[in-house]
Amino acid sequence: MKSALRKKSYQPTAKGALDGVRIIDMSRLVAGNTLTQVLGDFGAEVIKIEPPAGDTLRAWQTDGVATNWKIYARNKKSLGLELRKPEARAILLDLLKHAAVFVESFRPGTLEEMDLGPDVLFAINPKLVIVRISGWGQTGPYKRRPGFGTLVEGMSGFAAINGFADREPVLPPMYMADSYAGLYGSTAVMIALREVEHNGGKGQVIDLPLLDPVFAVLGPQAANYRLTGQLKPRTGSRSTNSCPRNVYLCKDGKYVGLSASIQKMAERLFRSIGRADLIDNPRYKINAERVKHAEELDAIIGAFVAQRTQAENVAFFEKAEVTIGPIYDVAQIVEDPHVIERELVADYPDDDMEQFPMHHVVPRLSGTPGSIRSPAPRLGEHNRALLAELGIDEAAYARLLADGAVCEQPTPAKKLK
Repeated sequence: MKSALRKKSYQPTAKGALDGVRIIDMSRLVAGNTLTQVLGDFGAEVIKIEPPAGDTLRAWQTDGVATNWKIYARNKKSLGLELRKPEARAILLDLLKHAAVFVESFRPGTLEEMDLGPDVLFAINPKLVIVRISGWGQTGPYKRRPGFGTLVEGMSGFAAINGFADREPVLPPMYMADSYAGLYGSTAVMIALREVEHNGGKGQVIDLPLLDPVFAVLGPQAANYRLTGQLKPRTGSRSTNSCPRNVYLCKDGKYVGLSASIQKMAERLFRSIGRADLIDNPRYKINAERVKHAEELDAIIGAFVAQRTQAENVAFFEKAEVTIGPIYDVAQIVEDPHVIERELVADYPDDDMEQFPMHHVVPRLSGTPGSIRSPAPRLGEHNRALLAELGIDEAAYARLLADGAVCEQPTPAKKLK
């Protein structure tokens, strides 16, 4: 994998469109960190408020390396605070007086119990945008339930339609609910900031549960059910709307994904595999009939695909202008020439490792592109610089450190290869 990655340099002086926007991030895990990572990539100053144990993502390690933290905490600063100490709480409030955004992910009601509820925060900063991330929302009978993404992915209706009909529902193998919430949340923050900065508005609370975004991306499922009384079945990689559409096994044991979702594409596919007779066959002539007879069509297409390797199938169907693509694993995608040319993933210098691979800034803007300006911070790495802005000198900092109000992690002694 390393041979395919391009070595990059951090751009510590780069500025993005959000330069000057200060975000205080007191969230944990993926949703909040995704939200602030996106905004940080485009220039926002993101200050992570971490407890003495650090953000939980630091503990999610692979071979002793906190890979999740390194991805989601890039372009951020770390301030270690023990908020049970009054001095630490005073520091947090002082920072929030001049911040644009505050992000938290406690169980609903916890912030109020800490005497840091919206009423308190708006009193010191009326223009503050407060993002409250939870599993189920700030209202409703489930608001106090634990809000893990797995529970949301199950309850949202997603798992029930994911997988194969003769097997159990399948949960996603990545942080889907958290990621959707983070992406929706970054959009919501920009909307709220627009209200503050351009419309003369006040700050507001963004109620961001994990449940709502997952349900939203299911699209018309609720409408379809209300119209027909029928539930969407689990169909594996097939579609209930168009056919052919599936994953097919190749000669070399790899797979390709094929979708002929418009009439002309289906006809082109049939001609390319030497089965032009299927075009006028009543069972396959129109999409509605093809969907009914998907199993038969998959057998025909699958037999053709099975005679060629993955690369041969892609080349053959691309020449025939049929929509097909390889089913890659990560080892394959990082070696793909398109991925390399566009630098979807690249090696960056890192405090713990000589080179650490991470994804490119998304999306790509032509005029004000985002950048990776700094690696994920050590716990409390920016304590001194941030507190100096508040007028706390070295002697006062030493007292805070001795009292346990602030915390920090020593500089690593060596880098991993």
